[in-house]
Amino acid sequence: MATVFRLALAVTLVIITHLATTTLDYPVVSDINDKWEHFTAFLVLAFLADFAFPNTAWGWKKFLPLLGYGLAIEIIQYFLPHRLFSLWDLGADSLGLICYPLLLPMLKQIPLLAPRWHTE
Repeated sequence: MATVFRLALAVTLVIITHLATTTLDYPVVSDINDKWEHFTAFLVLAFLADFAFPNTAWGWKKFLPLLGYGLAIEIIQYFLPHRLFSLWDLGADSLGLICYPLLLPMLKQIPLLAPRWHTE
C-alpha cells in the first residue's frame, strides 16, 4: 500500500509544482481563496507523505521536507514575473502541516486506513 501512496505523493508534488509555476489560469483553482489552496495542498501532502512512509511516525522527518518544498516553491515564485514570494503562503502551508496530526485520531478510525498504524 505504501507504493500506491508514494506514487500519489509524487504525482501530487508534480501537479502542485505545475500549478505554482504556470502562467495558465485554472478556473476551478482560481475560484478558491489562495490561502485555502495552500492549506489544503499541504494537508494532503502531509497525509500522503505519512502514508507513503508508514514505518516512520508523523514528525519532523516528514514535516521539515514538506515545509522545505513549500519554501522552495516560494523562492522559485520570487523569480517568476507572474508570481510573488509570500510568507503568508508559507504560513498557510505550515498550518496545513500542523493541522494534519490533529486529524490522526479520526483517520485511525477509518478501517481502510487503520493498517497504516500497525507498522509503526
